[in-house]
Amino acid sequence: MESERYQRGDNILSEIYGNEGARVMSDLEAVCPDLVRYIKEFPFGDIYSRSGLELKTRELITVAALTAMGNARPQLKSHIHGALNVGCSREEVMEVILQMAVYAGFPAALNGMTAAGEVFNQRDRSS
Repeated sequence: MESERYQRGDNILSEIYGNEGARVMSDLEAVCPDLVRYIKEFPFGDIYSRSGLELKTRELITVAALTAMGNARPQLKSHIHGALNVGCSREEVMEVILQMAVYAGFPAALNGMTAAGEVFNQRDRSS
């Protein structure tokens, strides 16, 4: 039986990523179902579902953090898609990544902007 946290997380994941999120979770579940449960329950079920910030803001914060980390390109691209899915504009995404040049350095911002360009191009091709 799935917990309330799991259900909340599953709903938030669906709201942000749609079918793509379900596909990623399904692929991951085949390898490590516990990790899927942890992802759905904690970050999405507990944190993303809080009322203090809207999803748009949470996704922009996540894009900033992943850009600054500099070593999470697949997750950064996924969260750029998520940010766009919940109403962020391309300009907002680019501004967040650009600001990371100040705090994380130019290499992190350059890599983040390259990832954003790939996401934008992918979305343009599929439109």
